[in-house]
This record gives sequence, structure tokens and C-alpha cells, in this order.
Amino acid sequence: MFKTLKNAFKIKEIRLKLLYTLAMLVVIRFGSQLPVPGVNTAQFASWFEQKSGDTFNFLNAFTGGSFLKMSVFALNITPYITSSIIMQLMTIAIPKLEEMQKDGDEGRKKIASITRYVTVGLALIESTAMAIGFGRSGILVKYNAYYVLTVIVALTAGSAILMWIGERITENGVGNGISVVLTINIISRIPEDMRTLYESFVKPSKSLAIAVLVALFIIAIIVGMVVLVVLLNDAERRIPVQYSKKMQGRRLVGGSSSNIPLKVNTAGVIPIIFASSILETPIIICSLAGINPTGVWAEIFKGMSSSNWCNTKTPQYSIGLLVYIILVVFFAYFYTSITFNPMLLSDNMKKSGGFIPGIRPGKPTTEYLTKILNYIIFIGACGLIIVAVLPFVFNGLFNASVSFGGTSLIIIVSVVLETIKQIESQMLVRNYKGFLND
Repeated sequence: MFKTLKNAFKIKEIRLKLLYTLAMLVVIRFGSQLPVPGVNTAQFASWFEQKSGDTFNFLNAFTGGSFLKMSVFALNITPYITSSIIMQLMTIAIPKLEEMQKDGDEGRKKIASITRYVTVGLALIESTAMAIGFGRSGILVKYNAYYVLTVIVALTAGSAILMWIGERITENGVGNGISVVLTINIISRIPEDMRTLYESFVKPSKSLAIAVLVALFIIAIIVGMVVLVVLLNDAERRIPVQYSKKMQGRRLVGGSSSNIPLKVNTAGVIPIIFASSILETPIIICSLAGINPTGVWAEIFKGMSSSNWCNTKTPQYSIGLLVYIILVVFFAYFYTSITFNPMLLSDNMKKSGGFIPGIRPGKPTTEYLTKILNYIIFIGACGLIIVAVLPFVFNGLFNASVSFGGTSLIIIVSVVLETIKQIESQMLVRNYKGFLND
């Protein structure tokens, strides 16, 4: 990785893209420190401390601490992520959007434009809910129309600016702009999390030897999780495909062999985000609305909060972890089913004269691909569950409360690997151009 970056800085074109990306990241971190006008930051910090379970820590980690500071980037790009997921689902359900997606670059531009409008709409809804909720909780300087409108405009504009910065990084920087914005926010919280782990486990050790062993144990767990995420991200099942020979004019062409790479983690981090959102959204809504559930509902909400999972003192709340695992597996299959169509792939192979050795074209090929896909989806979901659940286990057993977890780790590793691949591909294209010009 470091060798790739070193070589990239030697090339002027790529060096300018890297410096442009770095400049945009500086702007993001600067904006994350600008408080929203009209919010009593001291009162908000007190409110956050009272409400702070893993639900709000998760949100704070995704925003790079902007939510805790209640900066203009407090919403971050979460509205854009939500709108992108909505548009992916709607593309399957609405034929017109499906046609746009098949229209090539023009169609994708139209879908991207619609996604932007949906993002602004979601940001407006979320900022309105937050402004009203904060006003009722006494977090605003004054609860009147002026301050509520100020908060709504500031938060919505902040989210729109981050979306714009992400698109500029995609066009003028290293690519994957939205993912890079999300990743830098998550990474910015890691030093504070390391300090928390040090003060909680290493510092209280009675001797230097114990402190070193504890530190090595923590490092081993983190490194092990990173390795698991890398393996999960790169692992794939390759299905061999053979293309039959056919006559074109007087020549016999074809007869080549290839493969279909099926990624083990076909849905990426989406299943974890969906599962977390379903469990955490009711808690966030009730917290912002000032609703305190009582009786059975209070127990249900405690079970939905990941901060109560794997705690030996309250094992009954760990039922929420079981629900979380079931949701992750369900969304792994669900998301893959709407983004990967074995029947369509089988038909395309048949039209181009391709077949899987030992499998007849048509329905048998579709059934074979479906069987293999279901198998690797389950393996990928199990890997996701291990990475996502381990932080909950350590939090419940040892009170190792940190903002980054399995979701954050998967995003960081995936984006870093993808960015490195983008830089390498740009270097390769430049080398080809240089060779042709010579």
C-alpha cells in the first residue's frame, strides 16, 4: 500500500488528485468543528451523555464526532447513503428507473440527479425532526421559529455540501468520493477510541508486564479482525465458464474459457446497516421526541439497544443480539437477491454460447448458480456476523465501549483497498498512455 502511494506521488497527474482529495478532507474536518447556530452546545453535550448508548455512539462515529459537537456536518452523508439504498431498491420495483439504469451513462446521470434530490429531502426531514426534538428538550437557545429554521437550514446545507464534496472527490480526486468522506469521519474517531481502551484496560494494570500483555491482546484482536475483514472482502468463488466455437464467415472463432467471480460477501456492509437501522431507529425517534417507554416497551427497547447485549448481569436483553443476527442473515440474502439475478446471467451465457462444464445451459445452470450463491451468501453472512458481534461481546463482558465496531471496520478496510486499486488502475492507464505516445 505504501509503495503504491509512494509511486503515485511521483506522477504529477495522480499527485494532484491526491492533494485535491487531501484538501477536501481538510475542509470536511474543519466543517466538523463549526457549531450549528442556535444550539446550546453545553446543554446538548449533557443530553448526549444521558442518552448515549451504542445507538448514538454509532451515529457519532459515522459523523466523525460531528454529532456530539452538533456541527453543521452533524447529519453527515447518512441521508445520501439512505437515498442511494432507496434508489437501488426502487430501481428493481419501478420499470422506468430500471430502463434508466440500462440506458448507459445518460440513464445513470438521471438516477444520480434523482438521488441528490432524495438526499436533500431526507436531510430536510431529519433536520426538522432534530430541530423540533432539540427545541422540546431545551437544547436550543430559544425554542421559536427562527432558531428551529436556522438549525434546519444549517444541517440540511451541511449534508448537501458533504454530498457535493464527495462527488468532487469522485471526479477530481482519487474516486469513491462518498465512501472516502464516510471513511475519514470514522478514522477521525479511532485515536479517541484507542485512548479509551488504554485508560480502561492498560493504564489500570498493576505491573508493566501485565500492561504489555493487555496491550498486545488488544492489538491482536484488532489485527485479527482487520485480517478477517480483508479476507471477507477479497474472497470469491470462481465458476468456470467455457465458450463453444462457432463459425463467423470462413473462420472458426470462440472456444475460450473464463470464469464468473462470485464474491463471498456479495452484499458488503449493507446487511449490517439495514439490521442496525431497524433496531436503532425507534430508539432514536423516541429519544428525539422525548418519549420514555415504560413497562413491556421499556424492556423491549433495552433489548434493542446493543449496549445491553452480552452483559452477564442482564442476560435477558441479549435476545436482541439474536434478532440482530437473524436480520443480518435475512438482509444478506435479500439484498443479493435484488442485485444479482442468476436467471439473467444464465440467459446471457446461453446467448453468447457459454456454459458451465458439466452443467446443461438454461434452467440447470440457473439452479446451479442459485445453489452456489445461497451457499456463499451464508458463509459471507457468518463472516459479517463474527466481525459485527465481537465488539458487542467485548463491550458486554469487559465494558470495552468504543465508537468503532464491525461496521466501521468493514467500511474502512473496503474503502482503503478499493482506493488503492483505483490509484493502481490510474497508474496503469497512464503507463499505457505513455507507452502509446512513445
